[in-house]
Amino acid sequence: MTRKYFGTDGIRGRVGEFPITPDFVLKLGWAAGRVLAGEGASKILIGKDTRSSGYMFESALEAGISAAGLDVLLLGPMPTPAVAYLTHTFHARAGIVISASHNAYTDNGIKFFGANGRKLADAIEHQIEEMMEAPMEMVNADQLGKVRRIVDARGRYIEFCKSTVLGRLNLAGKRIVVDCAHGAAYHIAPDVFDELGADVITLGTRPDGMNINRECGSTSPEQLREKVLETGADLGIALDGDADRVIMVDEGGNLVDGDQLLCLLARDRKQRNLLNGGVVGTQMSNLGLALALEREGIPFFRAKVGDRYVIEALDQKGWVLGGESSGHILNLDCTSTGDGIVSALQVLAAMNRRGGSLSAAVSGMEKMPQVMINVRGTRRDGFAEHPAVKDAVGRVEQELGDNGRVLLRPSGTEPLVRVMVEGREHEQVNMLCQQIAEAVEEAIA
Repeated sequence: MTRKYFGTDGIRGRVGEFPITPDFVLKLGWAAGRVLAGEGASKILIGKDTRSSGYMFESALEAGISAAGLDVLLLGPMPTPAVAYLTHTFHARAGIVISASHNAYTDNGIKFFGANGRKLADAIEHQIEEMMEAPMEMVNADQLGKVRRIVDARGRYIEFCKSTVLGRLNLAGKRIVVDCAHGAAYHIAPDVFDELGADVITLGTRPDGMNINRECGSTSPEQLREKVLETGADLGIALDGDADRVIMVDEGGNLVDGDQLLCLLARDRKQRNLLNGGVVGTQMSNLGLALALEREGIPFFRAKVGDRYVIEALDQKGWVLGGESSGHILNLDCTSTGDGIVSALQVLAAMNRRGGSLSAAVSGMEKMPQVMINVRGTRRDGFAEHPAVKDAVGRVEQELGDNGRVLLRPSGTEPLVRVMVEGREHEQVNMLCQQIAEAVEEAIA
């Protein structure tokens, strides 16, 4: 079913440009309220990250939902997975997150969770889009929704995170650098690791509304790497702006991405007979992950890119562990959605059981050289059939043979096409990726 506004991860764009405008978000809140009002519970939670525009969109959503007759519970700055968890524990009809995740502060977005802590089904998002076309009519004054702030949301979520490893993880003696990307977890993540006994050094915990993800966090880990080396830390943890992703840096300053963390978690669960099947990755997952899991006798399945598709595949197969190279890891035996803090805790617990350093824990998976180029352009429909693109892809695939692969993927959140080439030699992979990117640029610019 074709959706007009919703992408793979809600609605996202540049602040002030349609649809990320106050009037659209007001109508969106009303439409969501109208659709969800007939589904049981009469309250909706709203959380946000630290972007300055979040205040504006929070007010717009609040007004729209109230006009539709539903109550609103405000959480303030709160990680995306925290909103998912609290939506479920408060028995709310839905939770809404105002965030553009790893994007710059100039962007923002809206995403929804259902009562079960999972992202809304496509069919409900389609109903909301249909309701957007109807005239906005508010309920009677005596039926307007009420608004209140949840003052202990932070503490509730901290305790939940710790509960996923409680009794199995003592971080005493560990020095950990935690980079919160000046985002939604700035006042949460450091306390989680501190309360479990770690000596915590913080980065990215002073949001000013405009510095979210700026040269920090999971998308820019250089500062984290430098701090780990400078302080002699055991490891570093980097979250993104809404804290649903995590990547790490080992004691030697080496980046440890989502594929490597996923491999570590899979081996640990298999050793404890808790894997319950196999692992779901995506089309972007490194070939080295697939090969490492194959050596362990662990089934591996590639879903489309996007956590909603990873979750769908996990549900279909009855598995619990999946994720993406970006660090969006799903531990469905612990929580309902990708959670950077919970995933980091699972990695630390696995390390404790194994003993030794992070570098030793992720050894055994050899990453294949993988180059990705983002090509920006608006004419993406049918780009893969453009003669220049088809010719370039054909030539590259012939040169790689069985020793690599090519993937072209339109972004679900930005006006660009991601060109990925993977193979055994980095220089060759880089050159071939450039060739395809030039052809794609010609097709979509």
